[in-house]
Amino acid sequence: MGLFCQLMPGISIIIITYNRPDDTIALLKDLHGMHRQDLLEEVIVLNNASTTSYDEVTEFLGMHPDWPCRFVAAPENLGVSRGRNYAATLAKGNILFFLDDDIAIEDRDLLEKLNKAFGRQPYEDRSLGVVACKVRYFSNRQLQVNAFPHKQFDRLKECNWFPTYYYVGCAHAFTRTCWTEAGPYPEDFFYGMEEYDESYRVLADGHYIAYDASVEVFHKESPGGRHPRAAQLRMMWVNKSVVAYRYLPGIYFYTTALLWSFQMLVRSGGHFAEWRQGWKQVFAIPRRVKKQRLDASTLLYLRKVKARLWF
Repeated sequence: MGLFCQLMPGISIIIITYNRPDDTIALLKDLHGMHRQDLLEEVIVLNNASTTSYDEVTEFLGMHPDWPCRFVAAPENLGVSRGRNYAATLAKGNILFFLDDDIAIEDRDLLEKLNKAFGRQPYEDRSLGVVACKVRYFSNRQLQVNAFPHKQFDRLKECNWFPTYYYVGCAHAFTRTCWTEAGPYPEDFFYGMEEYDESYRVLADGHYIAYDASVEVFHKESPGGRHPRAAQLRMMWVNKSVVAYRYLPGIYFYTTALLWSFQMLVRSGGHFAEWRQGWKQVFAIPRRVKKQRLDASTLLYLRKVKARLWF
C-alpha cells in the first residue's frame, strides 16, 4: 500500500460547466500549465446545456490538439448529480477529480500532490476512497468554511490531514474503485446534498474520506456566499432529510427535518409557500424512500471522526 501512489496511473479531471465560459477557459489554462502532465489521463468538460457561447473554449482546445481534453455537450441540463454521473461514464482514469467550473488552480504541482494523496495507508481497515481538497476563496485567500469537509472548523482548520465523513462537491477526487463500488450520485437530487448521500455509500462500502490540505484550490464564489432561491433551499432541506432517513437511526431524520425546516424558513425570508411544499415532501419520505441503514462499523467510524448527524 505504501507504493500505491506510484501505481495509480491516470487522473481524469471532470468539469461540469453551465453559462460560465470565462471561468471555464481560465481553469483550462491553469490545468494546461500544470507540471506532471504524464499523470493526466484526460480532462472532460461537460457543457450542461449552456445558453452562452463557449467558442473561446473550443478555440483554446483547437490550439492544443495534443492535450487530452474533450469538450462534450450534455443532451439537456442534467443538474449537478446527473451531470457528474454522465461525465464519469466517459472517464478512463483511475482517479476521478471533479472540479466546479469556477475553480482556479495556482499550484502547478497539484497533479503530483493529488496522486500522492491517494498513497495513504488504510484507516481502521478502510481503504482511502475520496480526497477532499483545501478550498480558499479566490478573492481574499481565506479558507471557505462551507467548503470545509467537517463541521468542527475551528478545531480542524489548521490540520493538514484528517479522516472525515463527507466531502464538498466543488473540488474532490475518487478512486475509480470507490466510485464503482459506491455507485453514482442520486439522480433524483437535482440540487443539493448529493455529496452527503454519496459519502455515506462510500463509507458503507468500507472506504474512508480524507481531507488533504496539500491539494489546494481557489474558489471564485463570493465570500458572501451564493444566495439560493427559496425553491433551492427547499430542495436542500428535503434532500438532507432523505439522506438522514435513508442511512441513519430514526432520531436523526426527525431532528434533521425539523431543524432544516427552520433554517429554510429563515434563509428564504419567510417563504411559506415553499415551506409548506417542503413539509409535504418530507412527510412523503417514509413512503417513497427505502432505508439503507449504515452498519455498526460505519456508525462507529462516524463517532470516531466526530460526525455531526443531527442537522
